[in-house]
Amino acid sequence: MQTEKIKPFVLPVIIGVLICLAAGMLGSLVTMPAVESMWFIDLNKPVFQPPNWLFAPVWTILYILMGVAAGIVFVKSKDHMMKKTALILFAVQLVLNILWSFLFFGAQMLLGAAVDIVLLWAVLLTTTISFFKVSRAAGWMMIPYILWVTFATILTITLFVMN
Repeated sequence: MQTEKIKPFVLPVIIGVLICLAAGMLGSLVTMPAVESMWFIDLNKPVFQPPNWLFAPVWTILYILMGVAAGIVFVKSKDHMMKKTALILFAVQLVLNILWSFLFFGAQMLLGAAVDIVLLWAVLLTTTISFFKVSRAAGWMMIPYILWVTFATILTITLFVMN
């Protein structure tokens, strides 16, 4: 009986996770080479800048949680409009997430990246609230992501100000 409750979630969760991991890989195309570039090495960084090795495992975990949450919302929402709104918001925040890497590392536009991440945070907050309305589990899975983006927002703005 328990298996019957899980079955409808399997494919949407797998698709959600794969989409999120693909987004992360797309962003890493510009991030990975830039982290070792002189431009990034020479940036003035705050004392709270985490070590570079920390970002990949943190983002991998966050992308998996995001994908699972999106899959749950896709299956659990009985209200078509609520589901559509939540998933559109999710897609918008994912695009803003990818765009940040291209602005910060690709174009080396610290101000553009700062503006983008503030927008990302706002859309992410709205997405998380929408997810909570559909499923508490999906909403809670977004909390580590919004906490990390809050930290990343502070870090991005600090990097802009310091450089």
